[in-house]
Amino acid sequence: MPKNRPVKTVANNKKAFHDYFILDRFEAGVELFGTEVKSIRMGNVNLKDSFCAIKNGEIFAHGMHISPYEKGNIFNRDPMRPKRLLMHKREIMRLYGKIKQEGLTLIPLSVYFNSDGRVKIELGLAKGKKLYDKREALARRDSDRDIERIKKERNI
Repeated sequence: MPKNRPVKTVANNKKAFHDYFILDRFEAGVELFGTEVKSIRMGNVNLKDSFCAIKNGEIFAHGMHISPYEKGNIFNRDPMRPKRLLMHKREIMRLYGKIKQEGLTLIPLSVYFNSDGRVKIELGLAKGKKLYDKREALARRDSDRDIERIKKERNI
């Protein structure tokens, strides 16, 4: 199979890129129930303020909100329940070591469907930004926007 498989991105965590430096990225499957998958297909998922924690050799996503499916009635689950992520044990232990030694954190960056129709989460190994780093990034983005606007006006 080709490496660049088509994916359908459902949700992105824009706040993660504002609050953290993303050092590395990983892909993980998600253990979900049927109504949760249907709700994700409709785009009812929110990654804002979500994080991942490793407990007893398993990795869980906390704070990931999947809205209840409208037609799910009794089969709907708690929208804020911790979702277990599916990764190889060796990968989880390597991440656990990096988190404990270097003081990093795991943040869900995006939720998407891969070419097989399975829900996947892109995780980022992240280091927190200080306030001055955030201000610097905003200033850089504003100056780049101004430069592009001037180039467009002068047809450069």
